[in-house]
Amino acid sequence: MPQVKIIAKNFMDMVASLPAIKLDLLYRNQFICEAILRSLPPLAKKYVLQMLYIDIPITSKSLQEWLLADGSSKHKVAIDRLIQLRVFEVIDRKKETTYKLNSTFQTNLRKHMISGGILPREPMPQSVTARLPTSEELDAYAHEQWECFLLQLISSGQAEKSTSFSSSMMRIFQRGLLRQRDKEAPRLTESGFQFLLMDTNAQLWYIIREYISNSEEQGVDQADLIGFLLELSFHTPGEAYSLDTLTDDQTTMIKDLADLGLVKLQKGRKESWFIPTKLATNLSVSLTDSSSRKQGFVVVETNFRMYAYSSSKLHCEILRLFARVEYQLPNLIVGAITKESLYNAFENGITAEQIVTFLQQNAHPRVAAKIPSVPENVTDQIRLWETDLNRVEMTPAHFYDEFPSRDVFEAASDFARMHNGLLWEDAKKMRMVVKAEIHMLMREHLRGQNK
Repeated sequence: MPQVKIIAKNFMDMVASLPAIKLDLLYRNQFICEAILRSLPPLAKKYVLQMLYIDIPITSKSLQEWLLADGSSKHKVAIDRLIQLRVFEVIDRKKETTYKLNSTFQTNLRKHMISGGILPREPMPQSVTARLPTSEELDAYAHEQWECFLLQLISSGQAEKSTSFSSSMMRIFQRGLLRQRDKEAPRLTESGFQFLLMDTNAQLWYIIREYISNSEEQGVDQADLIGFLLELSFHTPGEAYSLDTLTDDQTTMIKDLADLGLVKLQKGRKESWFIPTKLATNLSVSLTDSSSRKQGFVVVETNFRMYAYSSSKLHCEILRLFARVEYQLPNLIVGAITKESLYNAFENGITAEQIVTFLQQNAHPRVAAKIPSVPENVTDQIRLWETDLNRVEMTPAHFYDEFPSRDVFEAASDFARMHNGLLWEDAKKMRMVVKAEIHMLMREHLRGQNK
């Protein structure tokens, strides 16, 4: 079976991957310094705050004196993270390792802690924006946009489906999630099928990461984009912010983020503005944070019947990836997990573990509290059906027969075995099968035997 190729990193992983020069430029922004501080493990936060007004290097031994007896493993994690993000600079490794806060980070975090910092931009007055969407309306908009985005990915092969997504967003679709051959409709790749079963938080991070990579190829500075996205997480959800306060690159990005439901764009008589949703203001939340996870909707029974309490078209299409959907009522999708539906999923690159994880993460509240939330006989059978497909392994090979003598056959057999390329042999009829990778070597060997 194919290996999982989709990797979703959060912002701090992307920040840590930046060159040192770009990281120092980012740390000139007080809000980015605070976002970095928020993202750190608790012990790493403690180190930063205790060293904030210390201008001399601190030895590793001194840091360990701040630890509790059982904190050594957490200490290593904290130090590694601080070094990755260049918040800590290692000064001397010859005698004893010492650490010092990054001077740019330290200076700007001090300013922010003392003054509270100036907001990235002030909200527009209500006299200009008039009525803004309520929190519920904004959440519904973000949910609808995200579902529309994923449905576009699923139905990309349908010619009659039109899309309003920008070219930047469509290029992301082409970056491993879709493939298209000459004169054929686009089709999901193995990674595309895997992407659809990922948690929403992980899907968002994958798209953001690919968007930043794609923008960098278009000549936009990666550090500028990451900095703007981190700034965006400090805006207030539901407040209106003028588009005139943005640079050209930021304006382009805001329009693309609107496709994902991270912001909502509105236009007045004279001015235009954007309204951040909770998706945008939670951008610095870790992938492991469960507070933003949605309530589950799937119930799986021991007889492999499946009931999904949802009216979402997206949920229905995702369930079709690995189950047979039998009928759909206004608020209920009824189906079954069958051997045929799972084989189809496996052939598309979805693994049994991904299907089981999806069912567990999206279990209805009535069954989510149970252990296990998905019946064991169902999860075991899903894994067993996957192993059925792995019983036969395809290996490119070449078949040899009609050897002129037994001595030549045995010498060829020994040669193939020596090169770890012998797959099968029949000594009685002097036949063998060898791996394709040693075929040319075998030909040269046999030619030498015939001379």
